Amino acid sequence: MNEREQMNVVIVGHVDHGKSTLVGRLLVDTGSLPEGKVEAVKKQCERNAKPFEYAFLLDALKDEQAQGITIDTARSFFKSVQRDYIIIDAPGHIEFLKNMISGAARAEAALLLIDAHEGIKENSRRHGYVMRFLGIKNVAVCVNKMDLVKYDQKVFKQIKADYTKFLNEIDLKPQSFIPIAAFHGDNVAAASKNMPWYRGANVLEVLDGFPKQAPLHAQVFRMPVQDVYKFTEEGDERRIVAGRVESGTVGVGDEVVFLPSGKKNRVRSVEYFNGPVRQQAFAGQSAGLTMDTEFYIRPGEVMVKASEQLPQVSQKFKANVFWMGKQPLMQGKVYKLKIATQQVPVMVAKINHVLNAAELASAHKDHVSRHEVGECVFEAMKPVAFDLAHDIAATGRFVLVDQYEIAGGGIILASVFDGDSSLKEHIRKREYGWERSQITPDDRAQKYGHKSAFILITGKIDTGKQRIAKDLEEELFNLGKSVYFLGVSNQLALAAQDSKDKVLGKFEHLQQLGELAHLMTDAGLVLITSITDIDDHELGLLKTLNYPNRTFVVNVGENRFNASDIDLKLVENEDSGQAVKKIVDLLVKAVVLDPEYMI
Repeated sequence: MNEREQMNVVIVGHVDHGKSTLVGRLLVDTGSLPEGKVEAVKKQCERNAKPFEYAFLLDALKDEQAQGITIDTARSFFKSVQRDYIIIDAPGHIEFLKNMISGAARAEAALLLIDAHEGIKENSRRHGYVMRFLGIKNVAVCVNKMDLVKYDQKVFKQIKADYTKFLNEIDLKPQSFIPIAAFHGDNVAAASKNMPWYRGANVLEVLDGFPKQAPLHAQVFRMPVQDVYKFTEEGDERRIVAGRVESGTVGVGDEVVFLPSGKKNRVRSVEYFNGPVRQQAFAGQSAGLTMDTEFYIRPGEVMVKASEQLPQVSQKFKANVFWMGKQPLMQGKVYKLKIATQQVPVMVAKINHVLNAAELASAHKDHVSRHEVGECVFEAMKPVAFDLAHDIAATGRFVLVDQYEIAGGGIILASVFDGDSSLKEHIRKREYGWERSQITPDDRAQKYGHKSAFILITGKIDTGKQRIAKDLEEELFNLGKSVYFLGVSNQLALAAQDSKDKVLGKFEHLQQLGELAHLMTDAGLVLITSITDIDDHELGLLKTLNYPNRTFVVNVGENRFNASDIDLKLVENEDSGQAVKKIVDLLVKAVVLDPEYMI
């Protein structure tokens, strides 16, 4: 038996323009309701002395009937001869705009309703822009409640002309405009006898005419890594990479690449929780994959096939953002970006222009106010893997978090490669404005008996790195060196706990550590710290902030960095005395410590 084709359709429009009524009517006219459902609702309305509404057939949310408005994205199902439809009925109130966008983001097609009697409202324009913003190409405009204007063709033509002008401005081209009276069924699933002047397709025919997108399993493979599991207590040496396959398929033997790290491997097995081992995983499935060779990756990486088109990797990208935060989106401010399973601090590097969809006014300013759309350039604090939104939605759409709340949604338009970065600009300004001491670095080295250095001892928890750091400080201190141990190994975790946001809290703490290291090494000191759970790019941030002074990286235990980033490798829980000797030898070879000054 062949599986029937499905399509997700969102219905949007200003409050009380008849969205839920249209959905209810579609359910009735296509025979998609259980037998007796309509009669039961009508009897309930009689008992409560309320007039019957087709919207009452949508009982997915009880609050909707109690309050008289759709407060979430109700989902309903109906069938035509051609396909099955999942209809997302989204709220029209401006207060529930987040709910509407979350519902519309799942849609392949859209019906946008306008009340013929009330005409085009502010939200009619705003919702039109949201459809354009989300990249929904299958769009039809339904001019509803034609019965309230006595099915006047002139009213329909005027609304069509005015709204078409607006849609042209935002480059959204609907397939059709349909005059309907949803409550009476005019042009919903059958032609209207009240509007013989309209010879176009009805709503159901328009829906059936929308082209279906290529199924997700036929697209290129994308699986954002949710987590990596290892069950060592039971002697299980497998490292299982877990996630949801957003598109494409993956199977045993496939060569895969993890981005943005660029690490390659080959799939050994495809596993499911409490299920048998399989040969493949398909779009929409959550799976665990084991690899041929053991390696280290972090949650947030995107797994792709090496043989297929790769996603883009960049720290800068251009995007359209629909802002819903209480405070404006500000140029220069840092927010948390969430795209697939990646969570990265991003700065608004530039706001190209802002469009107020309600007034259709474009402006150049340094902020995006609530319910406005801005084209912005974002700079992430580390590389991000993504696709363009019109190619693969799951890895091309993102949300921005501000003050622990989702404050905006966006779609990525393009990568930006301009060679500039906020970090480089910060270093340039800092070095240019730094008031230098009359005492030179060579004078300090001559006085202290060593050059300055920032020694980072990295590794997992309980690898002995903190003990090594403290013993190294004691050894250098006893040798008469100007040295200081800064205990931040656990401060990163504490900073994240104290912060409202762990991702931003960690980033701020690393910035502070890098600036402090620069200050102390500029003073000619040897600064030592042990640090847990940082990646290549966070390590690069610390090195850059300490520029132009030297940074040495000592890794204890499993190496999670690129080989070129490590100056010295130590085994886990290595004898502290031996470890200290190796680090001192490293500093001597690097001419940080002069053998002549060793006591």
